[in-house]
Amino acid sequence: MIVVTGATGNVGRPLTQALAEAGEQVTAVSRRAVAMPDGVRHVAADLAELTSLTTALDGAKALFLLLSGDLHAPEARPTDIIGLAAAGGVRRVVLLSSQGVATRPLGPSRVAMRTVEDALRESGLDWAVLRPGGFASNALAWAESVRTQGMVAAPFGDVGVPVVDPADIAEVAAACLLDDRHTGGVYELTGPEVITPRQQAEAIAAALGSPVRFHELTRGEAKATMTQFVPMELADDTLDIISAPNPAELRISPDVERVLGRAPHPFNGWVARNIAAFR
Repeated sequence: MIVVTGATGNVGRPLTQALAEAGEQVTAVSRRAVAMPDGVRHVAADLAELTSLTTALDGAKALFLLLSGDLHAPEARPTDIIGLAAAGGVRRVVLLSSQGVATRPLGPSRVAMRTVEDALRESGLDWAVLRPGGFASNALAWAESVRTQGMVAAPFGDVGVPVVDPADIAEVAAACLLDDRHTGGVYELTGPEVITPRQQAEAIAAALGSPVRFHELTRGEAKATMTQFVPMELADDTLDIISAPNPAELRISPDVERVLGRAPHPFNGWVARNIAAFR
């Protein structure tokens, strides 16, 4: 059995589906119960409360660990999750980390994630680490304003990074969970092209077949919005990257193609699959 945390999110959902379609027994973990693919077991659990994970890990051979905001909660003990998994008989963990662990190692959120990576390496388990850059699905934050105002509002409109399709992350994660060849691998995951927020708005407009105007936010305006959903230090780290990406953050990584044998999906491909959210 494979346990997928964050199973209702942009990575966890397609990963759960892919594993189920591959004939694997899957336990999907999320805070709230939602509809799951046929045959997938669901367990409601909060990663900040370790005892809630015990049932989910019972009988598991592998774990996909997505920490998200749980990593930054005051009561969180993310490295203890790895110990709990090992004690429960899990033999393989695939960790969704962050590109910033390598490109911005001194950022507070990156220091915390590096600690989790190091704990995994020292755990005695089989492991793989995925380090994606910015997600194409972050554009869903614009869905309501596109629907109601025909507008995308974002900071740093002409500064781009190679955003990655979460479906590619999920497919790489599935490969790492199922194939021993990826044990000990650290994979940096990006899209195939650098694309700016303004260009993303243009891609959404093209898919809609109707105009979408771009409104550039100040850094302060963007931070005020972001901190409604993520801790302040994570908002600052993110804004530092998207305002002035360094050469490593602009690099198109070969790792998606190395694992999957195909190029990563471009942003307009992600838009085409998700255009209903913007209508």
